[in-house]
Amino acid sequence: MRIHNIKRGVIAEINMIPLIDVSLILLIIFMVITPFLVQSQIQVNLPKASSAIKGGEDNTLKVQLAANGDIAVEGKQIRQQRLEKELMLRLGKSYKKTVLVEADRTVPPKSLEPPK
Repeated sequence: MRIHNIKRGVIAEINMIPLIDVSLILLIIFMVITPFLVQSQIQVNLPKASSAIKGGEDNTLKVQLAANGDIAVEGKQIRQQRLEKELMLRLGKSYKKTVLVEADRTVPPKSLEPPK
């Protein structure tokens, strides 16, 4: 490898091949991992909404109820006994948050009522 030339002086080049190799490997890794991330989410069969929620996404607390009884708050699965405590922790500091409940169509309305 020649570092300099007598007529033109010092030859300085950046070798781009390692950068391209690393970029392609990262692309392949993300392509392989993406289907696993999508499959790990709770599957919820949502009904059509008749009205829209006003406010931004940062003011919304999302609670998902699956047909098999799984509950997730902001994508984190929790037990049914822990739901009230989790909501109190997240809503205690802010009184202007909106709770968005995404329930499967097959979840009966009685299961959405709080216990007496």
